[in-house]
Amino acid sequence: MRTELPYNERMSTVDDPTAPPGPVAGKTATTMRSLSRALDVFEQLQRSDRPQRLSELARSCGITLPTTLRLLRVLQDYGLVSQTEKNYRIGPAVLPAARSFLENDPLLLAARPILLQLATQTHLTASLYSRLGLERILVARVDGDNPLRYDLPLGKRLPLTRGAAGKILIADLPDEELQHIAEAAVDRRQEETSFDLEVLKSRLPDPEAGYAFSVDERASGVMSAAVAVPHPTSAVTESIALTTPVEAYPQEDLRAQVPELRRAARRLSELLEGVVY
Repeated sequence: MRTELPYNERMSTVDDPTAPPGPVAGKTATTMRSLSRALDVFEQLQRSDRPQRLSELARSCGITLPTTLRLLRVLQDYGLVSQTEKNYRIGPAVLPAARSFLENDPLLLAARPILLQLATQTHLTASLYSRLGLERILVARVDGDNPLRYDLPLGKRLPLTRGAAGKILIADLPDEELQHIAEAAVDRRQEETSFDLEVLKSRLPDPEAGYAFSVDERASGVMSAAVAVPHPTSAVTESIALTTPVEAYPQEDLRAQVPELRRAARRLSELLEGVVY
């Protein structure tokens, strides 16, 4: 029979970081470590463009095979992971979560009409990106008159080190953080092994410019300009970009649209003032 401490004693042990080690504290730490590892496995599956084998996931996450298998089984129980033969992929339970985000997230709700207006005025593809740890994801997009040559799905994990929308999010960071970002990009095979801090800094825009520009950088034949969405109380985590096929638009004309980008970013920031997102 399992014996538990009284509820108030259990909660005080969990909530108080200074509580002395004990059975409950140890169990809580183990549970949190298991949760963190499960999310690492789940994140690795999100990042991959194809189903992953058990050995691939274990190696990528730095976890033993038995532990990885155990975590995968828990994720399968919740529908977050599916298995076909010896391969694992994201499961159908992510769809209700995605629907809830698309219908209720304040950032997305505020951004949609702004992106639509921006795309209508400029005739270019307008996109909103959010920083997610050491990467960025596409949150929303409105196509312009000249569609892009590639399909970039919502939620796609992309590097911060390539593309205007990524570079503007890290343009003002100190070298220590940039070093961490550069190392992560190499580890995740988003950059070559020779990529380092100095190469990254050479790509970043002049802080005085206030915008980033890229040509043939993350995707061939694509040109982008991006600005950060101002945040009055914390670090910048969102950027708005205008993107076009290279042959469809002169570079100087795209740079001339930066004021429109800035107005859109300020408007979005104003709408989100006081909102936690």
